[in-house]
This record gives sequence, C-alpha cells and structure tokens, in this order.
Amino acid sequence: MSDPITLKVDGMGCQACVAAVEKAVKAKSPSAAVAVNLADGTVSISDAAVARDILAAAITNAGYDVISG
Repeated sequence: MSDPITLKVDGMGCQACVAAVEKAVKAKSPSAAVAVNLADGTVSISDAAVARDILAAAITNAGYDVISG
C-alpha cells in the first residue's frame, strides 16, 4: 500500500470537474481511492499503483492545473 497523495488543483468548480478528475486518476490507477474537495481545491489519492508525477500529469491532461503536491 502506498502513502496517500494530496494534490492542490486549480480549476475545479463543479461535480463534472470531480468526475473528470476521478476518471483521469482511475485511468492511470484503477484501484486508487480518489477524494476531491472542491472547497479547498484538493485531490487526495490513496492506494495508487503509480507515481505522484503520473497522476499529476493525468489531472493536467484532463484540463486542470496541479499547483502543488
């Protein structure tokens, strides 16, 4: 089991954004648990099978800006 990953993500504002981010993460790591917090703009990922950089790139490719993490 990997350590949880928390990324600060800009540009998320609705449930469609949540779904898009979850889909992007799960495309790279299907077994990952994804929790998106719109209020503070964070994405928490646990049980990821791939590295943080790969997950951040997937979120960026989905149209969001990973600004830290």
